[in-house]
Amino acid sequence: MKTTLIKEILVSQPDGRDVTVHGWVRTKRETKNLIFLQINDGSCFASIQVTLDRDAGIDPAILDELKKATTGASVRVNGKLVESPASGQAVEIQALSLTVLGEAPAETYPLQKKNHSFEFLRENAHLRARTNTFGAIARMRSQMAYAVHVFFQERGFHYVHTPIITASDCEGAGEMFQVTTLDLGGLARSTPKSGEDAVDFSRDFFGKPANLTVSGQLEAETYATAVSRVYTFGPTFRAENSNTTRHLAEFWMIEPEIAFCDITENMNVAEEFIKFLLTWALEKCAEDMAFFDARIQPGLIETLKKVVSSNFVRITYTEAIEQLEKNATAFEFKPFWGCDLQSEHEKYLTEIVYKGPVIVTDYPREIKAFYMKLNDDGKTVRAMDMLVPGLGEIIGGSEREENLEKLEKRITDMNLDPDDYWWYLDLRRYGSVPHAGFGLGFERLLLYITGMGNIRDVIPFPRAPKLADF
Repeated sequence: MKTTLIKEILVSQPDGRDVTVHGWVRTKRETKNLIFLQINDGSCFASIQVTLDRDAGIDPAILDELKKATTGASVRVNGKLVESPASGQAVEIQALSLTVLGEAPAETYPLQKKNHSFEFLRENAHLRARTNTFGAIARMRSQMAYAVHVFFQERGFHYVHTPIITASDCEGAGEMFQVTTLDLGGLARSTPKSGEDAVDFSRDFFGKPANLTVSGQLEAETYATAVSRVYTFGPTFRAENSNTTRHLAEFWMIEPEIAFCDITENMNVAEEFIKFLLTWALEKCAEDMAFFDARIQPGLIETLKKVVSSNFVRITYTEAIEQLEKNATAFEFKPFWGCDLQSEHEKYLTEIVYKGPVIVTDYPREIKAFYMKLNDDGKTVRAMDMLVPGLGEIIGGSEREENLEKLEKRITDMNLDPDDYWWYLDLRRYGSVPHAGFGLGFERLLLYITGMGNIRDVIPFPRAPKLADF
């Protein structure tokens, strides 16, 4: 008999037809005459109730299976779909047969029917998707990834797979994971040297120093300058020794690049993108969003609805600093022109001053990456950061420097090696065009949409300092 997903059964008519479901036991409850099982297969938040009536006679084989059907056990149930007398559910299954496919002994199974801390569940990341919270996060992650592709594909963007291994440092911060086949264990005594202290990378796999990418942006620009509109969506890596609730060593980035585009159009696309994603979450994932609103962050749905209906305020960095300096004593990090905005500054702007989403533009050149286009004042660049209430920065982007001489100077001014960017400079040498783009950290988006408090809880297997389990 064909297996039916629980999410499909729950919207069916109680017509007495035979159905087969597979899933995991969430709970088992017994009364004098009845036995109730709550079965969930992860297809939706809700479980299906399975009932067995002792008065109707239960096959002894089923009774033997029921003894093994403890919390966490996987089962196959055949039965009839009938109207449920219980509140909160329209249908249930009257079981005709029950088979335990995989036992979960109560004495060792970690996820018994009780509340578990997120810290405990992080230590059991291979099992945590079976809980209500992490099942909902898994479905949200899948849905939001689909929404990302829908947005760009419907607007003529081409999906480009950019490399995970690179010889270029996009951000110039140096916080990159090195990739090598050299004998690091015997580095001091046996690694080939080209000088007294230097490692001879010509004998490494790629013949030069190579790293895991922190961004696919530079490579995406090569395709934007050929097919006009592209986006990347893939894993990126940052070797930043940070143990905060907002940082990961491995995370996924969405990075569109648009040719023949200036900073204004770039901001327009970014605003449309965020509103599209939040609307998708609210409309397509209503059941899971209701759970997050009720159990994780009360008021979450209303917060997201307000962002969707808002006109994003656009201010310059200089205007932002002026607003912050009016109340400088309120901050741990004192604001001044030239500082990088901290989370407390971003939340103050969105929640106190403007009471809604804000896009900050024209940042000082010294605190932004080499590829951002210089403004005419020579002090600022055409960068933009999108800030939202409750989180702070959710998107960062810029118009890219399309002038070859200016880009070469920026690279050398930041003590980067122009030879590492020869191919990137060629994009300015041959058929250069104005272009712009932005980046959205996928986990940062999920953190905002779900209301979760720790970014390690919105990725299946978090990677952070001293954390590479599973």
